[in-house]
Amino acid sequence: MAKQNQAASVRAPYVPRREDFVFLQDRDIRIDTNYASVGYWKGVLLHFWHDKRAMTGLIIVLAIIALAVLGPGMNDYGYKDIIKVVNDAGKKVIARGISPRIPAFHTLFGGEAYSDAFADCTFLFGTDDMGRDLWTRTWEGARISLIIAFVTILIDMIIGMSFGLISGFFGGAVDAVMQRFVEIANSVPRLVIVSVLAIFMPKGINLVVIALLLTEWIGMSKIARAEMLKLKEREYVLASRTLGAGSFHIIFRQILPNTIGPIITQVMFSIPTAIFTEAFLSFVGVGIVLPQCSIGSLIEDGFNNITTLPYQILPPIFVLALLMLGFNFIGDGFREALAPKLEDM
Repeated sequence: MAKQNQAASVRAPYVPRREDFVFLQDRDIRIDTNYASVGYWKGVLLHFWHDKRAMTGLIIVLAIIALAVLGPGMNDYGYKDIIKVVNDAGKKVIARGISPRIPAFHTLFGGEAYSDAFADCTFLFGTDDMGRDLWTRTWEGARISLIIAFVTILIDMIIGMSFGLISGFFGGAVDAVMQRFVEIANSVPRLVIVSVLAIFMPKGINLVVIALLLTEWIGMSKIARAEMLKLKEREYVLASRTLGAGSFHIIFRQILPNTIGPIITQVMFSIPTAIFTEAFLSFVGVGIVLPQCSIGSLIEDGFNNITTLPYQILPPIFVLALLMLGFNFIGDGFREALAPKLEDM
C-alpha cells in the first residue's frame, strides 16, 4: 500500500505545449523608456538636439554656410565686376547705392549715378564705391573667411592635439621641455607674429593661414594635455601596457578616442576666434588683398566709406556677428551635452 502511494505521488515530467504560451505582439510590448539603454554619443546628440539655443546657433551657421556656397551665384555679377550702364545722356555710369528700385536711397546715396537704365537692376545689399554688387561680395567674403577658419582649425587641431597628448603621456623632462615651448609661443603677441610674417611674405590668404597656424594650436594642446593627465592612469591603459602595447598605440588608439568630446567643444569655440582674427588682420590691411574679399576686408572697405556710403559696412558686420553668435551657441551646446548638469538630465 505504501509503495502504491509513493508511486502515485511521483508525477510525470512536464512537457511544454504550444497552447501553454501566449505570444505577445509588438504593440503589446512595453519598454521602460526612462531606463532604456542609450549610448554615450546618442545621449550627447539627444541632449544637443533638445537645447534650443544650440539648435538656433546650428541653424544660423548652416544658413550662412549655404548662402556662402550658393549666394555668389544667385545673380549675374561677379565679386569683382564693376557694374556700369549707359545713362540717358549716353555716358557710362557706375551703379552706386542700394537697390535702384528704392528712390529714397537714390537721392541719399549717389543718386546722380542712377537713371532709367537701372530700372531692371536690383542690388539687395547695394553696391560699393566701385560699383560692385555687395550681395555677391558679402557671400564671397563669407566663403573665404569660412574656408580659412575651417582649414586652419583642422590643422591646428591635429598639431595641438598631438603635441598635448604626447607631452602629457610621457611627462617628466619631456613634458617640462614641451610646456616651456608652449609658454614661449603663447607669450609672443599675435600682432608681432603677423608683423614679422608681413616682412617676409606678401599679403593674402597664405599670410593669414600661417599666422593662425602659429597661434591657434596652443589652446588645443592645453586641452589635450589636461585630458591625457586625467586618463593615462586608467585601468585600460595599464592593461594595454601589460599586453605590450607601444606608447604611440596607447596615445592614439586608446586615449585619443576618449578625448574627442572636449576637443570638439574647443574646436567650436576656436572657429569664431579664427574668423574674428582673419577679419581683424584684413581690417588692418595685412590680410586679403583686393579685389578678393573676406569679411574683414569688406568691413575695412565699408569703414573707409562710412561717411558717403554708410550702408556698405552693415552686411559684413551682420554676417560676422551672426557667425560669432552661432558658433558660440553651438560650442555652449556641446559643452553642456558632453558634461550635462544634474538639473538638465
